[in-house]
Amino acid sequence: MGQTVFIPREIDANEPRVAASPDTVKRLVSLGLDVIVEAGAGTLSRIPDADFAKAGASIGKAADAGKADVVLKVRRPTEAELKAYKNGAAVIAIMDPYGNEPAVAALAKAGVTAFAMEFMPRITRAQVMDVLSSQANLAGYQAVIDGAAEYDRALPMMMTAAGTVPAAKIFIMGVGVAGLQAIATARRLGAVVTATDVRPAAKEQVASLGAKFIAVEDEEFKQAETAGGYAKEMSKEYQAKQAALTAEHIAKQDIVITTALIPGRPAPKLVSAAMLASMKPGSVIVDLAVERGGNVEGAVAGKVVTTANDVKIVGHLNMAGRVAASASLLYAKNLVAFLETMIDKDAKAIAINRDDELVKATMLTDAGKVVHPNFANSAATPAAKAVKPEMAAAPKKAAAKKPAAAKKPAARSTAGKASKGDA
Repeated sequence: MGQTVFIPREIDANEPRVAASPDTVKRLVSLGLDVIVEAGAGTLSRIPDADFAKAGASIGKAADAGKADVVLKVRRPTEAELKAYKNGAAVIAIMDPYGNEPAVAALAKAGVTAFAMEFMPRITRAQVMDVLSSQANLAGYQAVIDGAAEYDRALPMMMTAAGTVPAAKIFIMGVGVAGLQAIATARRLGAVVTATDVRPAAKEQVASLGAKFIAVEDEEFKQAETAGGYAKEMSKEYQAKQAALTAEHIAKQDIVITTALIPGRPAPKLVSAAMLASMKPGSVIVDLAVERGGNVEGAVAGKVVTTANDVKIVGHLNMAGRVAASASLLYAKNLVAFLETMIDKDAKAIAINRDDELVKATMLTDAGKVVHPNFANSAATPAAKAVKPEMAAAPKKAAAKKPAAAKKPAARSTAGKASKGDA
């Protein structure tokens, strides 16, 4: 009997995704691994148990996690889930560690070797493993769909015998993977699209998708990008100038989508109450950063709220999970591509090479210790504590010599820097 990979049903009520697909199960089985999928794990992603079974998996129960050498998950396991895992098991998931150091310490205390998929380095070899990009792409798409659903008018210009329907104006704040996909989707739906970002490279990307770029293009703006392709945190003076330009522009918009995040910190406020008050009745704002406090003043996680002047603020949780059937297929491919690098194909067994750059960049805990440099000091004393997982947001860049995970976090949009092809 080979080593076992276990795919559980996610226990968080807000998580419909699953960490495997029939195709990835087939791949794991072909590599000599035994695969157990918990009954019902794929139901909310439109993957019935029968499809997993046909691909070669055994359909099991939650307790089967105790047999597993590898556990593939969407969200970081809770303390209750960790109790079932065997010592030394590899756990691969979106770990959402920033601000959740006690939960990272709990992973160490459980004796598992935990990998954070969102720390995958931005190198060519790892592009197929980039979960932040795969999930952000869908989040950007869904943000436009949700915005359109709340906006009670047509998006494209329509010329009819009865008159002309004007095109909706959509403004995207933050041009990473999510923002680029939002631009592309809004353009496909016929809207007039504008976008902003503090990274100079974003201007060309926005233009390539047929949208207009809006930003204060001063000297600080020209230097506003890190070597890794992330946005730098701007000075108070620049932020004030950009806010003034944004305030003037936002008053004319029908739909606004915000995507700005800073890893390990609350999301920056981009849209103030005064800006909201200037918007037209019936306008919509979709806040993709709502799980980290939101970019929009008054946004409420998990709710759609309406302001006094009839502007809707959409704060849906887990935007990628709202298109779970698509998101799960991409996420599962990311996972199996990473796991395959840790499989000895001759022995048909897991063999983690701790000197591999992918392993170094993503490994959070190992042999009872927190080993990732960003967390080793703050979580030196393991202390188990259940912490509610949150959705990871989304970056991407295709080339960097050092793993991005080992660097100090910098400001980024919900997608970091992306090439034109990502949208």
